Amino acid sequence: MKHRLPTRLIAPALALTALATSQTALAQQQACVAPADLSDAVVYVMPIAFDAAQSACANRLSRDGFMATGGETYISQFRSGQDKAWPGAFRFLKTFMDKEGGGEGGSQDQMGAMLGSMPEEALRPFVDALVGQMIAAEIKGDTCGQIERGLELFSPMPVENVGGIVAFIADLTDLKNPPICGAASATTGTARK
Repeated sequence: MKHRLPTRLIAPALALTALATSQTALAQQQACVAPADLSDAVVYVMPIAFDAAQSACANRLSRDGFMATGGETYISQFRSGQDKAWPGAFRFLKTFMDKEGGGEGGSQDQMGAMLGSMPEEALRPFVDALVGQMIAAEIKGDTCGQIERGLELFSPMPVENVGGIVAFIADLTDLKNPPICGAASATTGTARK
């Protein structure tokens, strides 16, 4: 004898399931990064990226090039802004991890859960080391000169503007992974007063 659930019970349950699924999918699609948080992430990561580039490019850069002669002085301005930029950089990281995880389970979801459960300050050394390793692994020897040139081109700009200009370019180019929320304001990130 077959048991059939009454249609009047199944239909609402299916409708609620569909609604919950579509709301979850919509929330995942709408996960975006605030321009100010992207700006803060750039300010925060610049010293980490500089250190990674110095390590990866140690034998490829000239002793009289910008990184050797003026790079550390320029990057020291970013280092002094890292504490102020950390909260926005952390929000960027969480949004990026949530977007990358996509609710598919696995290590990205576990990383997101870890990020959500630990105090922000406790994660900083872990984030610094992980990001530094990731950047160093991506640097190819033939790009060392380009990295140095790019850093030198940014060097006349105030630190606050570097993060803002990167967020502006990401917004202008319609960055998708993760997308930038709304239009960027004239002042973003650590440039906010």
